[in-house]
Amino acid sequence: MLAVQNMKVGVFLLWWGWVWATESRMHWRGREVQETSKKGSRPQRREEWHENSDKENSPILKRSPDITKSPLTKSEQLLRIDDHDFSMRPGFGGPAIPVGVDVQVESLDSISEVDMDFTMTLYLRHYWKDERLSFPSTNNLSMTFDGRLVKKIWVPDMFFVHSKRSFIHDTTTDNVMLRVQPDGKVLYSLRVTVTAMCNMDFSRFPLDTQTCSLEIESYAYTEDDLMLYWKKGNDSLKTDERISLSQFLIQEFHTTTKLAFYSSTGWYNRLYINFTLRRHIFFFLLQTYFPATLMVMLSWVSFWIDRRAVPARVPLGITTVLTMSTIITGVNASMPRVSYIKAVDIYLWVSFVFVFLSVLEYAAVNYLTTVQERKERKLREKLPCTCGIPQPRGVMLDGSYSDGEVNDLGNYVPENGEKPDKMMVQLTLASERSSPQRKSQRSSYVSMRIDTHAIDKYSRIIFPAAYILFNLIYWSIFS
Repeated sequence: MLAVQNMKVGVFLLWWGWVWATESRMHWRGREVQETSKKGSRPQRREEWHENSDKENSPILKRSPDITKSPLTKSEQLLRIDDHDFSMRPGFGGPAIPVGVDVQVESLDSISEVDMDFTMTLYLRHYWKDERLSFPSTNNLSMTFDGRLVKKIWVPDMFFVHSKRSFIHDTTTDNVMLRVQPDGKVLYSLRVTVTAMCNMDFSRFPLDTQTCSLEIESYAYTEDDLMLYWKKGNDSLKTDERISLSQFLIQEFHTTTKLAFYSSTGWYNRLYINFTLRRHIFFFLLQTYFPATLMVMLSWVSFWIDRRAVPARVPLGITTVLTMSTIITGVNASMPRVSYIKAVDIYLWVSFVFVFLSVLEYAAVNYLTTVQERKERKLREKLPCTCGIPQPRGVMLDGSYSDGEVNDLGNYVPENGEKPDKMMVQLTLASERSSPQRKSQRSSYVSMRIDTHAIDKYSRIIFPAAYILFNLIYWSIFS
């Protein structure tokens, strides 16, 4: 009996211990559930808890705050930014909103003939009215904001037509200004540098005048939604008086307005900033025209050099030809490869032709000298009797002569011992005797001297006169 009672007591104690352990486990599990429900997460094991704590302390995995849910500033609350949809233009569905524009040109940085473009820095200002931005004000003073507010409201979507590169200055911050008046009138100003195309005509280069234009247009809004206009007409364009260019003189700045049509979207208002540039000629006079003229004049020096001085006249002509070729190549290297003739090309190539003709002139003189020497030798061989006339010397006659003078050639003796600088030309004189006893023809060999410097003498006058005449015509046309 005692053993049975001890057994019952043991079973009771085991049952009570099991119930207590189960209740304790359920109690601690309920506390974990309550704590995790307060934190909004499921219960974690020890390993997961350590892993997640490491992730929470990691700076890389931290979530960035939501900018769109940041609280509004006092000025934005005053303008009621959240109360309107600024993705649409003011007065959407109604008439076109007028947007006035004025520009102040700060600098005209460069003009590139090779790329046919120009670079300009300007202050671009827009004026319009957006009643959604009106605010109550007791002193009627406007509010000025920087570029951060511009991203939250509607601004005209302007772009530069034919622009290659453009950017808004951002040093030290974005150069953007927004000014809002109590009645909703808005002034939007920004500082921009633009590189745009300029279709240039080089047919009169370097005596040319170029007209370039910077074109401003809305990208999305047609004339039915947005009407662009110059706020003060021609006075809307202001320029800095200190603007100057090394190669150009700025003659005029003016504005125009036109309509641009796109087949797929419609008509758009387009504003033009036109400026006229006249090229400075003095640089090209020193670098191109003056050297070319000197080379042409240098080629004329060969007309005063003896025709027998071949080593002197030939290198002089070749040097001037090569120098003219170098000048032409240097000028064209800095110019675009246009398919028409420029004014500077006309001058340089005509000068090149004058230099080349001076070389051909000496070739003609040298050739005629060789021919006359050959004929002179043949004449000496055919004469039956020299009768005291030295062999290397010739006989000089007028254009008028008689048979008696021909027969007396044998008695001709030169007065001085110098070799006369004459070209020997053999003339055959056939004369008929008036006497009936002699009816057969007689041939007489007459040597007549022609001045071999005649071509050089004529060239000394013809070449300069022709070149001066060309310069008069050239500068009267292109200047």
